[in-house]
Amino acid sequence: MRIAYVCTDPGIEIFGTKGAAIHVRAVITELLRQGHEVQLITPRPGDRPTLPVPIHQLPAVSGNAAAERERSAQASDAAVAAALDAVAPDLVYERYALWGRTGTAWAAAHGVPSLLEVNAPLTIEQATFRSLVDQGGAERVAEDALSTASAVVCVSAGVADWARVVSRRSDRIAVIGNGVDPARISPARRPVAAAEATDFTVGFIGSLKAWHGVDTLIRALARLRGDRHPWRGLIVGDGPMRQDLARLADDLGVAEAIEFTGAVTGDRVAGQLRRFDIACAPYPALGRFYFSPLKVYEYLAAGLPVIGSAIGEIPDVLDHGRLGRLAPPGDPAALADELVLLRRDHDERRRLRARTREAALTRHSWAGVVNRSLALLDLAAVA
Repeated sequence: MRIAYVCTDPGIEIFGTKGAAIHVRAVITELLRQGHEVQLITPRPGDRPTLPVPIHQLPAVSGNAAAERERSAQASDAAVAAALDAVAPDLVYERYALWGRTGTAWAAAHGVPSLLEVNAPLTIEQATFRSLVDQGGAERVAEDALSTASAVVCVSAGVADWARVVSRRSDRIAVIGNGVDPARISPARRPVAAAEATDFTVGFIGSLKAWHGVDTLIRALARLRGDRHPWRGLIVGDGPMRQDLARLADDLGVAEAIEFTGAVTGDRVAGQLRRFDIACAPYPALGRFYFSPLKVYEYLAAGLPVIGSAIGEIPDVLDHGRLGRLAPPGDPAALADELVLLRRDHDERRRLRARTREAALTRHSWAGVVNRSLALLDLAAVA
């Protein structure tokens, strides 16, 4: 069938390096693999498209002041209707954006099924971490989009809780977590490192923002300076906290032991993951934890032993300790202790390589995510 993939979020450059962009491309790639025709509607595709899909570019979102950008974003979203007229899709698959409601409205008006994917409670996130002038308007947009869509897919239970409060049709809401492409990310071919290895590496991949807790990882590594075996840290990604984190590593005396790679393209992610011996998702104690962390699924696909914070969806994804270890959120001492225990247990790390990879293949592939999402709709008439 012909699918219009709509993403009006100006913060997502579709062919860029952010996790959200990887997510969008993964879904489109799986839809193409299943034989569907996909056309992309977005204000920000990026300069280097890597997928063979027609692109309908919406007006760019511009403006210096927050209110000006909000009006511009709404105008950009309004242009979705003309793009959908041109595509004439059998299905509208939309990633929820702060000002995005035209896609679901167009689908309802034309008798076309629509699937709305919700990755975060954006009205709360925008008001808390950035700036939201017309909060009432954004909340009405969310209510309209969530209530009009044929089905709503939320990436976590926390997101679904928010969506059910906002939507007038909470019966249409399902929880389906993120996924990973096991063909793109696979385990290293080298043997599992010995506990005594001099280049034993603890890694993190993702955007360097305060709520990812990379400072906790750096503080944990600093506590291990006196260990008889050296530790290496590998921070893959970039973001607004980059300089603060580098300064923290310097202040704690571990700057020489920690490498910051900066942003990496999607085709380099697998290679960076293969440098890890242990992977971390060191989230702090957040009051609202609604993430479905893409990094954790990538860690699993890479066959890595994982230490994650015991918060939100992470305990479930790690099968409550069967696929890794859990540490209290925001606790460098506890994280350091878990790192030492896992490093010393070579047999456990060897077992985890097979166990985590198997979980990625059988439970968390993008094929499974897309199939479960499409199954929420009755597409027999348009397949």
